[in-house]
Amino acid sequence: MQGVLKFIPIVETISTYKKEHFRFDFIAALTVAVVALPQSMAYAIIAGVEPVYGLYSAIVLSILGSMFGNSNHLATGPTNAISLLIASNMSVYVGKPNFFEMLFMLTFLAGVIQFSMGVFKLGKLVNYVSHSVIVGFTAGAGVIIALGQLNQLLGISLEKGSHSTLDKVAATFGHIGELNYYALGLGLLTIVVSVTAKKINKNIPGALLSLVICVILVMTLGLDRYGIKLTGEIPSAIPPFTMLNFNLHNIGELMNGALVIAVIGLVEAVSISKAISAQSMQKLDSNQEFIGQGVANMGGAFFGCIAGSGSFTRSAITFQNGAVTRLSGVLAGVLVMVILLFMAPFAKFIPNAALAGVIMVVAYSMVDKEAFKKVFRSNKNDAAIMTVTFVTTILAPELEYAIYGGILISLFLFLKDNGNASVRMLSPLKKDDSFIETDIQRTAHAPISIIQLEGNLFFGNSSDLDEKLANAYGTAGVYILEFKAVTMMDITAMETLENFIARVHREGRKVLLCGVRRELKEKMERCHMIGHVGESNIFFAENEVFKSLKNSLRRAEVLLKGISLPEPVVQTAEKVAAIPAAAAVSPFKRISGWMEKFLQEPFYQAEMLKTQAFGRN
Repeated sequence: MQGVLKFIPIVETISTYKKEHFRFDFIAALTVAVVALPQSMAYAIIAGVEPVYGLYSAIVLSILGSMFGNSNHLATGPTNAISLLIASNMSVYVGKPNFFEMLFMLTFLAGVIQFSMGVFKLGKLVNYVSHSVIVGFTAGAGVIIALGQLNQLLGISLEKGSHSTLDKVAATFGHIGELNYYALGLGLLTIVVSVTAKKINKNIPGALLSLVICVILVMTLGLDRYGIKLTGEIPSAIPPFTMLNFNLHNIGELMNGALVIAVIGLVEAVSISKAISAQSMQKLDSNQEFIGQGVANMGGAFFGCIAGSGSFTRSAITFQNGAVTRLSGVLAGVLVMVILLFMAPFAKFIPNAALAGVIMVVAYSMVDKEAFKKVFRSNKNDAAIMTVTFVTTILAPELEYAIYGGILISLFLFLKDNGNASVRMLSPLKKDDSFIETDIQRTAHAPISIIQLEGNLFFGNSSDLDEKLANAYGTAGVYILEFKAVTMMDITAMETLENFIARVHREGRKVLLCGVRRELKEKMERCHMIGHVGESNIFFAENEVFKSLKNSLRRAEVLLKGISLPEPVVQTAEKVAAIPAAAAVSPFKRISGWMEKFLQEPFYQAEMLKTQAFGRN
């Protein structure tokens, strides 16, 4: 039983709850509920459904998300980006009798995917959706949302059915003669009040205040007789239970869209949780948050909810208003329902144009101009990813293409940037018993060649690794491969290294491996690399700088005595260092031109030590 209860964090919260926390949790919950009312109605309209379904989502998702999620401050419910994805996936079902059946199944499937990812501990997968993709998608979504609400703001009615954003805009201007000035006036009033309230004090619920003003104007002046469309009656303030139809054909049709909604929802939720936890100092468990989001959407599907995620606005309000525990999220959902019970008779007077104004303000805030500038200044790859995602979001026939496109270009640029293997040549510096980086020409014919490998060695850069090892191959008697800076190595990279080792051994020379970490040795053993080199020629990574490399160098000098090589090569590092440059040039010049360059260059000068000292070992 205890094992099950650990997946229901609200149980621990209640068992350890302190009564002095309730005041803070209640105040935060009340503030969030006031903000959630207009937001959830607006997001429902973005999703293409009546505002009441947004209200149901604000109630159920908030309660379940807080009960089962990990964050104490994450406010779960309908969000702008998720609502837009819902609208995109549900557009083909608009006007069909199974519309709501498919809508709630979409919510349920998104929850199943999220819950499964949490159970199987796949929390780190959201890291593959980069920040640039989210910035580009969110900004593009803001543009689409604003354009999609243009006809409502102008009071122009369009035929129901599947409309792309551009088609909808074209149809709106095609009917511009039907513009309703009363609707436009209410919409602009909503925008002005929302923006002004935020400038006066960010804690003023501008959206709710503007809707209240519009309701008063409609009721007192009878503006509905001028053709202004109203939201209409709310059937019930309590979310009704709805049984789902688990039709395999329907599930197959919705799975692709559910996957995108699930992933974007998780990225939103985890990103928001991390941002707030950096200030609250709460230790987060991404997998538990996945479970919480999954339970919220799965449960919400049975109570008339559209899919939702974590809301940055409402989560920030929760934290800023002093919420201490996850109970604030549960209370927020309950308070939305209580307020709705009293407000329902007046909600039918809310003009659609006023809600369109609220949505316009939300859409504008989705374009994070500072994030755009930061991405463009920081990295050209990130800028390209963000731009492609932004444009694709606006122009693609299906929104999921924008997400897939952003992820694919991210992976492509990542592989492109990581296609170069980091291979460095080192030489011993006897003056202070350390090592410096040098060029391949200098060390290719040294008696002992030290090759340092770094970073991730995998299939993406194995070809470059092979080429660089070939360039480093010379007439050395012993090759030392240094692995201390290698963070990961796959079987393709190991095959490349094995080919290099085999080539060295065929010519009667030796290879040593140094700086090898224990876990890397286990991989090498499974690929039989250790057997090729020999246990005595493996030197493990040490905490002391250069210790492993020094040990391997001493071993190399011992092995070098038993290897028959041409005279210029058999010289050890000590002998080479001891030969004065003036005396050494003439004898060796007759043998090989390379030794002249090697000895004439100021290999041991102090200036080179300052500029090329290599201390990462």
